[in-house]
Amino acid sequence: MTPITQRRLHQFKANKRGYWSFWVFMVLLFVCLSAEFIANDKPLLVKFENGYYMPVFKNYPETFWGGDFETETDYRDAFAQDLIEDKGWMIWPFIRFSYDTINYNPPTPVPSAPTFENILGTDDQGRDVAARVIYGFRISILFGLILTFISSLFGVFMGAIQGFYGGKTDLILQRILEVWSSLPSLYILIIFSALFIPGFWTLLLILLLFSWVSLVDVVRAEFLRARNFDYVRAAGALGLSDRKIMVRHILPNAMVATMSFMPFILTGSITALTSLDFLGLGLPPGSASLGELLLQGRNNLQAPWLGFTAFLVLAVMLTLLTFIGEAVRDAFDPRKTSV
Repeated sequence: MTPITQRRLHQFKANKRGYWSFWVFMVLLFVCLSAEFIANDKPLLVKFENGYYMPVFKNYPETFWGGDFETETDYRDAFAQDLIEDKGWMIWPFIRFSYDTINYNPPTPVPSAPTFENILGTDDQGRDVAARVIYGFRISILFGLILTFISSLFGVFMGAIQGFYGGKTDLILQRILEVWSSLPSLYILIIFSALFIPGFWTLLLILLLFSWVSLVDVVRAEFLRARNFDYVRAAGALGLSDRKIMVRHILPNAMVATMSFMPFILTGSITALTSLDFLGLGLPPGSASLGELLLQGRNNLQAPWLGFTAFLVLAVMLTLLTFIGEAVRDAFDPRKTSV
């Protein structure tokens, strides 16, 4: 590990709020990435006769267990459970519902209040809210991280080209950027979402069209300022290529401004996906979505657990990401020293 990396890591740890937020977020991310093992309508492990089976990874027809149908086994059905338990046993996940599993026997009409079976209640279609929150958290985080990473790469690249070369290159690209950023992005997003079949990658591509713009100006300003520094001129005089000068000598200075804006891009990506889902223009119907859960909370005011759950999850997620972003920004700031 290089001394610079050690210093950055030490500065990251010095920001206690961001450091502990990072570990809380990693625990939540691990739980959500393991969603199939925590919330599922299939057993984790089945011992049947002399063999061991994992329905989480492989689908088994009901006839495999001695039933009558060739279709996939419904493990929540009492008949299927009796078939298996007569010759073995099952280990279930903590929540016996997936994000799209419907509870056909709730204690009260749906949306039903929290119970021991549905710890956060059910939505207006009888689906377990806890399971949908876990799967929805995973989709939101992965969507935001992918969108932030790709848009940051493109935004930094465009800003670096404009700031380093300046002149006509900067003038032309800046005019293109001004025209592009003046487009009504919200209306275009709504139009594209209505024209194309909604999906994870479709929404990612649509939002990517506008999310990269926010980083261009700050990176461009850093490169315009740093390209006239003496050490940058000396590197050019020694014969270093433009690419090496930009990456080695100027980009580290621009990383502070970049890291300052990245948490806003990440949180903006998550809120954009949530907003589109709330408007019914996001992920396909039935997908695990925090925006759709907010919509259900608005439409079912008699079930406050829906709105409160969605609000709390989004608030915790965005707060943790903001604190982590502040700690990362401090780690990359060469002017900041940890105590």
